Amino acid sequence: MEWFTEPDYWLSRLVFQRALAAVYLVAFLAAALQFRALIGSRGILPVPAYLRRVPWRESPTLFHLHYSDRFFAGCAWAGVLLAAALVAGAADRLPLWTAMLMWAVLWALYLSVVNVGQTWYAFGWESLLLEAGFLAVFLGNERTAPPVLVLWLLRWVLFRVEFGAGLIKIRGDLCWRKLTCLDYHHETQPMPGPLSWFFHHLPRPLHRVEVAANHVTQLLVPVLLFTPQPVAGAAAGLMILTQLWLVLSGNFAWLNWLTIVLAVSAIDFSPWGTAPDLPASPLWYEVLVIAVTALVLALSYRPARNLLSRRQAMNRSYDPLHLVNAYGAFGSISRVRQEIVVEGTDEPVVHRGTVWRAYEFKGKPGDPRRLPRQFAPYHLRLDWMMWFAALSPAYAYAWFDPFVERLLTGDPATLRLLRTNPFPDAPPTHVRARVYRYRFTTWRELRETRAWWHRTLVREFRPPMALARTAPY
Repeated sequence: MEWFTEPDYWLSRLVFQRALAAVYLVAFLAAALQFRALIGSRGILPVPAYLRRVPWRESPTLFHLHYSDRFFAGCAWAGVLLAAALVAGAADRLPLWTAMLMWAVLWALYLSVVNVGQTWYAFGWESLLLEAGFLAVFLGNERTAPPVLVLWLLRWVLFRVEFGAGLIKIRGDLCWRKLTCLDYHHETQPMPGPLSWFFHHLPRPLHRVEVAANHVTQLLVPVLLFTPQPVAGAAAGLMILTQLWLVLSGNFAWLNWLTIVLAVSAIDFSPWGTAPDLPASPLWYEVLVIAVTALVLALSYRPARNLLSRRQAMNRSYDPLHLVNAYGAFGSISRVRQEIVVEGTDEPVVHRGTVWRAYEFKGKPGDPRRLPRQFAPYHLRLDWMMWFAALSPAYAYAWFDPFVERLLTGDPATLRLLRTNPFPDAPPTHVRARVYRYRFTTWRELRETRAWWHRTLVREFRPPMALARTAPY
């Protein structure tokens, strides 16, 4: 079938697959380095306890067959190695079916991780990686030309990511319609980056231009993805520029990078490289791709209906395999930044003069004099959830007390998630948590105090807690 392939996109496919494998590598690396404290057998939300509550049909995962921390680590590091091999182009040196199997194994491994990740993996970019990774299985390798149907399905994913984000903003917070959301967002976003302070202090008229440009890119430009080249490629290019702006202004794990990767698949790179002579696609491959396309289109009904709904939900999966999902981000914007500061003391009795020492996190704001760091595309899961906990204690109901208990026992895996441990010799006797209001300092305050943040105490989040008298949350 001549219509089945589009040889001009062979370079687009190569760039897309290598870049997607790099995102997979980062995701598996984060899983390997953080799982013991978060979901390990002795973690804050242990996988074995979760598996006892949730059946296979609701959460398909390899770990229903067997779980141990060693087995989980083996799966995570296997994912790292397999992703690295794909980045190096190993799939292009193997038969088509073998290359597809490599991508399928990578997808199945990460699905297994996400489906036991609980709160720590309840982010839209997890589903986005799985959806893109599933389609990558059927994109082929250098043994065949890129299949047109899969290329269109990748554009359908990109469309939902951008258009969904645009609609959720217009339907959500009034500040998006007034073009004022970025007066607050750079300061109150979940995890600011090293340039966020400077973005926050851009002139307010420029903030309005940023918001207006965002609306154009997310509400108008996505439609152009389904037009002929070079218009579709230009639309993808505009999306890439917008995502790079977001990369500079904050830390959103691999959301922005994965969106860029998807946009690359819509660009025709043929002027930069001549497609090699590619053999005809095997019949079994063509039949399989057509069947998968039909499946994805059928599963697209609910996500498409969600886009048209006045009660649009963001970042929702409609099936346990995360094959076709709904996306959207920042339908509402916080006007005030609140941060939870966790402190401990080694004094046996807490009194008015007790000296408290703060635990510093790797990414989230803490010490006012510390400039936020760049971590994306790496995802600091605990730091992100601390931001949600500051919005409402309900977000922390299941995990905050177990987290504090591990600080009180000096759990090494938990302490590795933090930047500093103020009690290197012995665990603290008490730990408390307090909520502060943080705001970026002004240019004058920065010069005078060398502090990037100014903070004021708001309330107590968790009273002093000791192992012997753990109170219910």
